[in-house]
Amino acid sequence: MRASAIPASLAAEAYEFVKHRILRGELSMGQVISRRKIAAELGMSFLPVSEALLRLEFEGLLESRPRAGTRVRIPSREDVRGHYVVREALEVQAAKLFAAAATIEDRNELQRLGATVDTLATSEQSLYLPAHEKLHSRIAEGSRCPALSMAIEKTHALASTWYCVPRDASDEAALRCHQELAEVLIAGTPDEAAEAMRQHINRGMEYTMTRLKPYFRIRKAFGRTYFRSEKRQKLQLIGPSDVN
Repeated sequence: MRASAIPASLAAEAYEFVKHRILRGELSMGQVISRRKIAAELGMSFLPVSEALLRLEFEGLLESRPRAGTRVRIPSREDVRGHYVVREALEVQAAKLFAAAATIEDRNELQRLGATVDTLATSEQSLYLPAHEKLHSRIAEGSRCPALSMAIEKTHALASTWYCVPRDASDEAALRCHQELAEVLIAGTPDEAAEAMRQHINRGMEYTMTRLKPYFRIRKAFGRTYFRSEKRQKLQLIGPSDVN
């Protein structure tokens, strides 16, 4: 029993290690993952690392190609639209339930988080990502529906790789968007909260589509072709900039 538990424990460690680096933007979209380097960094064999990468590929954070290896997944426009369709369905329902069932403590915490997230959006990207996820998780928790909270948590893991792409600091429309959302969820009716969240998610999709345009061009120009060498990876990321 102990012998069989060790590989599973190592695979879980490798999974958390790679996932953390992806979600923090340390491994960017399109970057090829080296099993050898990860195994060396963690002091383990290829097997648990390979199991971890397969799990991340299943979750949509990575993609693999024969003879080219594994890389952080570059989404298509259809991937992003599909994600936001699902996210809208989940989070609109969470907002509606939050407005009806949240406690005073839930509402006070949401107000605080809204201000924090908007401040960090243009000042500290590395802190913005976890704060943003916490805000949406707090809304889900306030809905008092654990199944809904779990589903929302899973959708955020994938989108976090997209949020690592720097936003335009001059985008004034985004400066108070989370505070405005929080205000409606705190004081509005369930229907008003649902509509505010719907608009918030759709606005988020528009921002994401704009920020990911260079990566859409990469996917259009190269499809699923990518390279193991870091030099050729960089050329691929720079090359398609003139593609329409």
